Amino acid sequence: MVIGIIGAGASGMAAALAASEQPEAQIILMERQARVGRKLQATGNGRCNLTNLHANCGGYHGQKPHFWDTALERFGPEETLCWFRGLGLFTVAEESGRVYPYSDQANSVVDVLRFALDRPNIELKTGFEVEKAKRTPAGFRVESTCETVECQRLIVACGGLAGTKLGGSMSGYKLLRSLGHHCTKLRPALVQIKTGWSGVAALKGVRANCRAEIFRGHNLISQSTGELQFTEYGLSGPVIFEISRDVCLGDGDWKCRLDFLPEVSREELAGELLRRKSTRLPVSELLTGILHNRLGRVLTQAAGIGGNGPAAEVPEDSLWNLAETVKGFEVSLSEPLGMDSAQVTAGGILTSEFDPETMESRLVPGLFACGEVLDVDGDCGGYNLQWAWSSGRLAGEYAGRKNK
Repeated sequence: MVIGIIGAGASGMAAALAASEQPEAQIILMERQARVGRKLQATGNGRCNLTNLHANCGGYHGQKPHFWDTALERFGPEETLCWFRGLGLFTVAEESGRVYPYSDQANSVVDVLRFALDRPNIELKTGFEVEKAKRTPAGFRVESTCETVECQRLIVACGGLAGTKLGGSMSGYKLLRSLGHHCTKLRPALVQIKTGWSGVAALKGVRANCRAEIFRGHNLISQSTGELQFTEYGLSGPVIFEISRDVCLGDGDWKCRLDFLPEVSREELAGELLRRKSTRLPVSELLTGILHNRLGRVLTQAAGIGGNGPAAEVPEDSLWNLAETVKGFEVSLSEPLGMDSAQVTAGGILTSEFDPETMESRLVPGLFACGEVLDVDGDCGGYNLQWAWSSGRLAGEYAGRKNK
């Protein structure tokens, strides 16, 4: 039995390795790029956050809630780490639950998968850009510009549209739609957000731990706590990625409220600032030792405290206002960056059209899909790669069975 797999990213490689465990299965893994796992190699700023120890406890989104449960129950973080250890990968877990290769290099993950694909019943075809996939009496015919692959079962693991510079494309959605499936609206997730605040450029490169809350008008839409990074155009960092999927959906007045000291009360901060009135600190250094120097100066000016005079001359009500600014600084939001910058795609092929127990199409027998091409996206911190491993393994396991 021949199993065709389109896409040699995380989910496609996982599917190929799972299917190859069936000795009678012959796997043809087709990848349009020159090498496997290109997007995988870029994840986690080149470190590859390959899973999260909490990834089977929630953290996923899509139109059909809990579609992902079966895959995660059968092949969750613990099983994933055992699997990778069997492939020769050493890993380390952070207190947050994020797991990285011990080498701290994403290429370690790609390499152990690449070496594992070197099996007698796996044929890898790189530079194979699929143009069409058709149903045939015997299964499927997959066509590129110069070659045709015939297979009895087909797994679509093309990934999503996000990260177009690294290979993200519409190909998986188009292939599945050509076979009768339907797709939701696609939008970027885990992405930076542009702001209309003119002062952001002065903070380019500054990092800060904070709580971020997204408001549409007066309505709180989402919130998260973690690291923020300022860019020349807006806001970035894990805390922003967490809430970016909910930003600027529809018209309205979108704002982000930032608490730069989430574990310190306004009263505690104001007390410290009032104590500094008795020191020789200049106004520009009021927040020295509390926040990044550049951020401290910007927030001091935003609170209406300017000049180069001594802190002793600042009125008490101005210091209370500064404490309020630090605890609730608001910036307007214009839009998230596009798919080029996004780490993952929100939306995808309707999961209601697939069996969560097997990842097989309910519309086309013998057709499977896994990974980001489906309408499943996870939180920041290893959740999306865990979905890729879990869904890919499940699709490959069932596609490889002689009698499903």
